[in-house]
Amino acid sequence: GDDVDFYERYGAATQSNVLSFLTFDQQNPNSILSCLRCARENARTVREIISSTMWEELNKFYLFVRGAAVAKMAEHSNEFLSEVKRYSLLLVGVMESLMSRDEAWHFARMGRNLERADKTSRILDVKYFILLPNPSHVGSQVDVVQWGALLESTSALQMYRRTFGRIQPVNVVDFLMLNAQFPRSMRFCVGAAEKSLMEICGTDDSDSAPLREVRSLGSQLTNAKASEIIEGGLHQFVDNYQSHLNDIGQAISETFFQVATPV
Repeated sequence: GDDVDFYERYGAATQSNVLSFLTFDQQNPNSILSCLRCARENARTVREIISSTMWEELNKFYLFVRGAAVAKMAEHSNEFLSEVKRYSLLLVGVMESLMSRDEAWHFARMGRNLERADKTSRILDVKYFILLPNPSHVGSQVDVVQWGALLESTSALQMYRRTFGRIQPVNVVDFLMLNAQFPRSMRFCVGAAEKSLMEICGTDDSDSAPLREVRSLGSQLTNAKASEIIEGGLHQFVDNYQSHLNDIGQAISETFFQVATPV
């Protein structure tokens, strides 16, 4: 969703430009460095809530990426991105191991799962359009390799093979969108966000706008079928899904974080 900003400032979508934009560009709010800078600032303001270990690891993560930006490590993208993933998983592990299961933990868990839900849908949407147009590749070794790469992009390849074995497009869509057990599937992430919202709002709080929104989206995914999604238009389904996620985010912001202006 950053193509307009990218082309305005970089022009050509070369490997070097794209890596620079997505990794260290401080004007791009979605770059790795920008996200970490915001995360570190957020953590700094709630030091009394998170563990000292979590703060230390986040600080190390930020300093690593900032140092990599100076050293232009994006040119060695495999090593750099592997380290980014390792740090990310380490932070999640620290939070899961050391934070009390209170409201703060549920807000963090909810945010992480809504972000995962969105990113899985975007990867699937973009990759689907790249893979779909050439009918001569359907069922070929090229087709299998490309759909395997899609699964690898969401760290889902091994778990997919355990569930389905052979790679087939309809099963890939089913696994990444509708699987109730894989933690990066769209359905699983929305369900996990709902559970945290129930703890925050109370299970019987039917007046909570965020809870109503997330339950509505969860119901759509529970009742959906991969074959029907593809037949009806995967892009259209994902587009509606992302709009619904935006509505959930807006409802959460208005309910929990926006302070009313005094009259």
